[in-house]
Amino acid sequence: MTTFEGRVAIVTGGGAGIGQAAARQLADKGAYVLITGRRPEAVAAAAAAHPSIEGFVADAARPEAIEATVREVLRRWGRLDIVVNNAGAGQPAALEEVSAESLQAIFSTNVFGPTLLAKAALPELRKAGGAIVNLSSTLARKPVPGFSAYSASKAALEQLTRSWALELAAQGVRVNAVASGPVESDFLRERMGFSDDEITAIKTKEVEMIPLGRRGVPDDVARWVVALADPAADWVTGQIIGVDGGFGL
Repeated sequence: MTTFEGRVAIVTGGGAGIGQAAARQLADKGAYVLITGRRPEAVAAAAAAHPSIEGFVADAARPEAIEATVREVLRRWGRLDIVVNNAGAGQPAALEEVSAESLQAIFSTNVFGPTLLAKAALPELRKAGGAIVNLSSTLARKPVPGFSAYSASKAALEQLTRSWALELAAQGVRVNAVASGPVESDFLRERMGFSDDEITAIKTKEVEMIPLGRRGVPDDVARWVVALADPAADWVTGQIIGVDGGFGL
């Protein structure tokens, strides 16, 4: 494995879960990491856990915050090598309950935000021969009732990944994605809005459907994010790596 010494990364949604784990693993390997998130306390706590991680409060769905994020990373370190589009949003709803507002929120975070951050970062990624890693989900391919909008947004992100990989290959920028299965984090409560009883029922059902017999933990997924960002993976682009304990099967 190569070192990330001197390299600089942005990890959106880095205040908790997979984003926090990916930021820590990148920093442990020598990278400087700017994590973003909407919750100041969570961002500050995650940044305080490692001397090479800095926090920046920003909504990954807002164009002005995306531009500010790139300016901030360049102000701090003067370069950008890696973008990890980890921030995600979801609101479970049956088709008859879907609203324009919920669709806008989901696609703004899961599709528009990653696109605009990739665009804003591209001049620096070209210079560095950098990498983009997008966080997808098993649900991009595995249909689940009540999750159509979330699943569609992640399917869109996977196709963006493939398209960008083709478009940017000649410019020296690699683009890949990790499709995560169910992971122990605050996603079901904080982002999906489920109650404690609903979360318990969901987790029980998911474990029954995972061949390897357990839900994941953030480090399970984060190590694959780091592997795809690693310069040693310089002949890997346009790939969607499923990390889900077999859940997609």
